[in-house]
Amino acid sequence: MEEQTRITQFVAGYDLERFFELSADLFCIAGFDGYFKKINPTVSKTLGFTEAELFSRPINSFVHPDDQDVTNVKRDRLRHDTPLLNFENRYVTKSGEIVWLAWTSMPVPDEQLVFAIAKNITYKKKQEEGRNAMLADLTAINHELKQLTYTTSHDLRMPVNNLLAIFGLMNKLKIEDRETLEFIAVLKMAADALKGTLNNYVDALGQKNVLNIETEPVNIAVSLANVMRSLSGLIQSSGAVIDIRFDDFDTVIFNKSYMESILINLLTNAIKYAKPDGSPKINISTRHHDGLKQLVFADEGLGFDMDNVRDKIFGLHQSFHGHADSKGIGLYLVYNHVTGLGGDIAVESEVNKGARFTITFREHL
Repeated sequence: MEEQTRITQFVAGYDLERFFELSADLFCIAGFDGYFKKINPTVSKTLGFTEAELFSRPINSFVHPDDQDVTNVKRDRLRHDTPLLNFENRYVTKSGEIVWLAWTSMPVPDEQLVFAIAKNITYKKKQEEGRNAMLADLTAINHELKQLTYTTSHDLRMPVNNLLAIFGLMNKLKIEDRETLEFIAVLKMAADALKGTLNNYVDALGQKNVLNIETEPVNIAVSLANVMRSLSGLIQSSGAVIDIRFDDFDTVIFNKSYMESILINLLTNAIKYAKPDGSPKINISTRHHDGLKQLVFADEGLGFDMDNVRDKIFGLHQSFHGHADSKGIGLYLVYNHVTGLGGDIAVESEVNKGARFTITFREHL
């Protein structure tokens, strides 16, 4: 008790003016008439005006023109004894720069005064503007890519339908060679699978709001089988060896079209970027990790130098091996399909030792 009394007496006798003068925040006392009555040096330093200049003009004349009306409304509330908490507005400095301030203001109606503290949040606002600009750019890119994919998928259906019609007109009774018949059967199966994939893409991309993409239980094994049928010629010609292990689980809550797109892009990349002196070796498996389901897709191909490509690997139009067919879209699509539905994707890789993509689904066990 004696200690508390001693502290109280010390504070009472201490010059609190120094606290006002030395604060890094903006301290001010304003009148109900809209003029500054007292300010600390930080106000002048932040706005670039002298004390005399700040006292000679209405406070609202220093406020950004676009924020003056709302500031007037808030100031009227102060006159009616309503405190102002966390109010943000912009001021224009003497040099013409814009400063964002966050105010906490307490009115004292009996004295017709307002005691206010403001924090300079300009840096925070610039960060937010940067993030918003980046999000706007990504949204525009995603929209353009969605439209391109929609148009491409839609337009490709006609030649695929034409190809299937040709198969239907073909008189297989006149073909005696067994290998030729088997080859035609494989081609027709691949064309059927491609038609189904294109139809799914058009249906998914035709949804008005990409944030409301429909999800359902998706069997990864079935999706992979569909993809492998559509890529049967590529898989066979490359001699790819694919080890599939879905022992932990084979079904997740996801979007079917997205799942097939992910598998198509990862599978074609693994084949495309295999080592030139051997056949592609690919491992596809599922596992549980920290209560979440994961799909692991690994190959033994050319791999990446992660120190150089870590921040670019999922970027649009980023390619790393100089392959003639590399357009830098596949991994961008994979990343957006996964993260767009709340999942996460990570990559581990070393040059000439292959790459491992780990997809973590949002669904909990």
